[in-house]
Amino acid sequence: MYVLPAIDIREGEAVRLVKGDFSQKTVVHSDPLAQAHIFKEAGIKTLHIVDLDGALEGTTTNAPLIEHIKKETGLMLEVGGGIRSMEQIKQYIDLGVDRVIIGSSALKNPELVKEAVGRYKEKIAVGIDAKDGKVAVSGWLEVSETDYLTMAKEMAGIGVQTLIYTDISKDGTLTGPSLSHYQALQQAVPDVAIIASGGVSDKQDLKELVEIGVYGAIVGKAYYEGRITLEEMQEVEALC
Repeated sequence: MYVLPAIDIREGEAVRLVKGDFSQKTVVHSDPLAQAHIFKEAGIKTLHIVDLDGALEGTTTNAPLIEHIKKETGLMLEVGGGIRSMEQIKQYIDLGVDRVIIGSSALKNPELVKEAVGRYKEKIAVGIDAKDGKVAVSGWLEVSETDYLTMAKEMAGIGVQTLIYTDISKDGTLTGPSLSHYQALQQAVPDVAIIASGGVSDKQDLKELVEIGVYGAIVGKAYYEGRITLEEMQEVEALC
């Protein structure tokens, strides 16, 4: 299982939110590029980056900063946040981003996903963010009536190879990931790579996700609060 440290960018800083609430923002590093270098120097190979400004505005607000991170570190990057058009997807791919995450637009505009997968294949991932099992959109500000497993199956049918699932109730809470949700996803779409996001609090949580068989796990607040070290992340990766 891959372990992906997270850098969430808001107004030029690396921050952490609680349950997607922008009013509960904590700055974890004033310079996201410097934070990316810390990860690189520790031997981390892949980063999960979210443009929180983009998620609110529907624009690639932090694309120049993300480009700097890619060029200066050479790390594999997956990027999400406000991606709603082929132009935005192409922009990120042209900047060297390795995997572009389509979030809200996947539910609202599945044709965009079809076109993106047709053009860029494995470089496209879909983020499914859910509250009480229902898919949330628009920076988690709205909750739909669509069940997360239903959406996962629809995305798999389109040809999406990677899904990033977040249980909003767990995000930034350090209360442990929703293991039953990941087990259900593994069963519902067995041929899709599932990346777990939200709730990871320690190395044991990562080990439990390894046992479920997910492809990857994103670590944010647990790292920034010192509950998981970079060395422990690499130890978990070595188990697989």
